[in-house]
Amino acid sequence: MHLLQPQLEVTTSLLIRTHSTTTAALMPDQVQHLSWQKLTTESEQVDWLILHFNSWFSHHNVTLVKGDFEPEYFPATFQQAARIQFAHGFFNSALHEISHWTIAGEKRRLLPDLGYWYAPDGRSAEQQSLFEQVEIKPQAIEWLFSTAFGRKFRVSLDNLTGDSGNGRQFKDHVFAQVQRYFSGEAKLPRDAAHFIYCICLCTRNGSPLQLNEFKREYLD
Repeated sequence: MHLLQPQLEVTTSLLIRTHSTTTAALMPDQVQHLSWQKLTTESEQVDWLILHFNSWFSHHNVTLVKGDFEPEYFPATFQQAARIQFAHGFFNSALHEISHWTIAGEKRRLLPDLGYWYAPDGRSAEQQSLFEQVEIKPQAIEWLFSTAFGRKFRVSLDNLTGDSGNGRQFKDHVFAQVQRYFSGEAKLPRDAAHFIYCICLCTRNGSPLQLNEFKREYLD
């Protein structure tokens, strides 16, 4: 049986000991303010996600916030924590932006929008190919997040008015990346593993994700 579990260095206790801040991160059971299973609307789920993410990752001086417009990342300043702003209060947008943040290292977290280059909707075939290369890992991790929450995941090519590229091939790449995380061929970012661990404690009684929960046909 293939289980997706945090590596030794990303267990909660070790994470707390290795933080450079003076305030330790809260244990997942300390921020279980409202049972996930009792939530009935998208709005309630979004509020739950914001509350819990901001508790679980307070040691990183970062907050998850709703945005009225497009998603954007704002690095921390002397006056304000870093902000992961997701689009229009959509739950899936929040998971996608969190996935990008977990992949970014310390240096990129100091940059606006995590230092990403972004071309707007209407990209050429060449631009779309570059976009998809950058999006494979974030969308694979987003799929892990979504499954931990028991939500349907859909890949996004995000180019409605341009050349959308080979959607089937992109789905193949996302699926293959998830398989690499399970096999250990690719290492899941530490913060992504910690996030999944915390989610599973709240939504699955701590049961880790399993490889058989991810099938290629689920992306079609």
